[in-house]
Amino acid sequence: MRTGLIARKIGMTRVYGGEGEHIPVTVMSLDGCQVVGQRTIEKNGYTAVQLGAGAVKAKSLAKADRGQFAKANVEPKRKLTEFRVSDDNLVEVGAEISAAHFLVGQMVDVTGRTVGKGFAGAMKRHNFGGLRATHGVSVSHRSHGSTGQRQDPGKVFKGKRMAGHMGDVQCTTQNIEVVRIDEARGLILLKGAVPGPKGGWVEIRDAVRTAAPKDLPKPAAIKAKAGAE
Repeated sequence: MRTGLIARKIGMTRVYGGEGEHIPVTVMSLDGCQVVGQRTIEKNGYTAVQLGAGAVKAKSLAKADRGQFAKANVEPKRKLTEFRVSDDNLVEVGAEISAAHFLVGQMVDVTGRTVGKGFAGAMKRHNFGGLRATHGVSVSHRSHGSTGQRQDPGKVFKGKRMAGHMGDVQCTTQNIEVVRIDEARGLILLKGAVPGPKGGWVEIRDAVRTAAPKDLPKPAAIKAKAGAE
């Protein structure tokens, strides 16, 4: 099991395939995706790598967070996420992962927070049909109707679908195809839509329901340091 990546959602566009077919894609950008820490069986009871992405001013962080980045000898990061990995796929602290971590044609799972919609009624939030447009119904055409029973049980059950806050929840979309990779610019083009607003952070992992290609870079595709041969 390899580590995933933290990427920023740029927006949607389209590209053309080999036969001229139109393919809608979401452009994902890697913004300094770097290993900040490791979790090991001996010390933490599990194996994982902690990745950071995005730049942030040190003065905006707590003292403990600044110490963590200083210990790892990396620039402060805006977004931190842990990825569970197998023992043989641990990545050294300070290594920056490139877009070549995934391959064209590979299937990936993308996790992000959906776009927040604010307070929404039952018709918009749960696709309810609403009340009748006539026969005595007035003012309440878009209401959700009855929410409970009589004296027994005398309450509204938890989880009842009603009006309330819509969106801004964690969502994972599985089996999204990688259409193109631009390693030089740190861009990954994924087929179709992915969760989250423009500019939002998402996590990209190898798909769990589809076999991964055999030639994937392991433990990860490490970006060469500036000035290194």
